[in-house]
Amino acid sequence: MGLELVTGLLFLFLTVFGLVGNISVFVIYMCRFGGGTDKKSIQFILMHVIFTNIVMLLSKGLPRTIAAFGLKNFLSDITCKIIVYMSRVARGFSICTSSLLTIVQVIIISPKASGLYRFKPRSVWHIFPLLVFFWIVNSLISINLLYIHYVPMNTSQLSQSDNYCFFIQGKMKKENDIPFTFMVLRDVLFQGIMGSTSGYMVLFLLKHHQRVLYLQNAKLLYTTPEIKAAKSVLLLMLCFLFFYWTDCFISLHSNFSLENYSIILYIQ
Repeated sequence: MGLELVTGLLFLFLTVFGLVGNISVFVIYMCRFGGGTDKKSIQFILMHVIFTNIVMLLSKGLPRTIAAFGLKNFLSDITCKIIVYMSRVARGFSICTSSLLTIVQVIIISPKASGLYRFKPRSVWHIFPLLVFFWIVNSLISINLLYIHYVPMNTSQLSQSDNYCFFIQGKMKKENDIPFTFMVLRDVLFQGIMGSTSGYMVLFLLKHHQRVLYLQNAKLLYTTPEIKAAKSVLLLMLCFLFFYWTDCFISLHSNFSLENYSIILYIQ
């Protein structure tokens, strides 16, 4: 009971803290939405990323918090399916949108003489169809979760898919093959795009920094905005990749393992 209380309080703190933070930033972006085309495009994408974070916290954080306090079987079959489905869709949409954000940033900072500049979004309506497309694709990839049967948590012969929802292992494997393949392809594709565009931005900023040093004939400008921006891009990309692939490994291990590793799920 002591461990459940501690983990419950921890999950509650992280969930509430995340919700308050994301909602606050979302409201700030809503109030400041405006300015130039570049600013609007970036803000519009960021607002969708924040909205996705809120959906993931509500669909994953709150049920985990309730389950951590020891309340079992509090979800019905339909509710469990919807929560797990929304969590999976939001997770995939977050990856796609984050990759789109790096692409738009690369296009915006590219010189006018480059070929990328012609793809520069002229308004937020050029971004909106892509976001709708991402929602549709991720919704279709995860549609199989709505047809997997939920069973009570006190059934010992069944394996764990989440710490608040259990699914029949054999049926889950059978229905998860094709969607799982599409999920892997999606993740590899958009992770590759994110890594490539982030690397391009770092190289571009470093080259710009060298040109500034040459023009100003300076030798000790190591803390210029270009260097700070390049470090920020690298740090954000590495953090995203690290946490994402760690979550992937834990999810795969828990889904396909017949043993119940509650500590690993708590870490996740």
